[in-house]
Amino acid sequence: MIKHIKQKILSIIEGIDEKPEEKIILIDPSAPANAIALKKEPDLRTIGLFCDINEEKIADVIHALFYLNETNKGLKEEEKKPIEFYLSTYGGSADDMFALYDIMKKIQKETEIHTVGAGKVMSAGVLLLAAGTKGKRKIGRNCRIMLHSVSAGNHGNLHDLVNELEAVEVLQDMYVDALVEETKMTKSQLKKMLKRKINIYLSAEEAIKLGIADEIM
Repeated sequence: MIKHIKQKILSIIEGIDEKPEEKIILIDPSAPANAIALKKEPDLRTIGLFCDINEEKIADVIHALFYLNETNKGLKEEEKKPIEFYLSTYGGSADDMFALYDIMKKIQKETEIHTVGAGKVMSAGVLLLAAGTKGKRKIGRNCRIMLHSVSAGNHGNLHDLVNELEAVEVLQDMYVDALVEETKMTKSQLKKMLKRKINIYLSAEEAIKLGIADEIM
C-alpha cells in the first residue's frame, strides 16, 4: 500500500515539468496527509493558490508548506532554499485564512516564504500576500488588490445576529492587527480606510507604498 502511494505521488511530481528547479507541487487529495513526506524533492520549491480560500484548498497548501520546510531541516542557513508562494484569489474564509497565516509565520522561523501576487489578490488573500518574508513579497504590475472588512454570512433571529456581530467584530480586530503587523499601515489608518469604503481597490504601486508587497515582479 505504501509503495503504491509513493509511486502515485512520484508520478504526479515527475510529470509536472522538465526543469526540476521550477516545478509546482501538486498534492493528491485522495492520498493520506502524511504521504507527501514519503519522498523528499528539495528542488520542488513553488506552490500556488489560484482559487477561493476554503478549508480543503488551505489544507493542501499547508501540507505542501510543511513538506517543503522539512526539506530544509538539517541544512546550514546558506544552504536553505526559500518557498515561492503564488496567489491569485478573490478571498474566502477568514478562519481558513488565519489557519494558513499562522502556519506561514511558524514556518518562516526556519524557511523564507516568498509571496507573489498575480491577477487579483483580494479580501483574505491580502493578508497572505503581506505575510511573506519581508523584502521578498512581489506583485504583478497588473495585479488588483482589494481590501474590505470581515463579513458575516449567517442569518437568523435577533440573538443569532447579535452573536454573529460579536464574532465578526473579534475577527475584524484580528484581521486589522495582523495587517498592521505585516504592512506599513497604522491601526488608525487602516480602520479609517475600512470605514470609508466597502471595497478598497489598490494598484500594485499603491500596495507597495502601504507595505502589502515590496516590489513589482
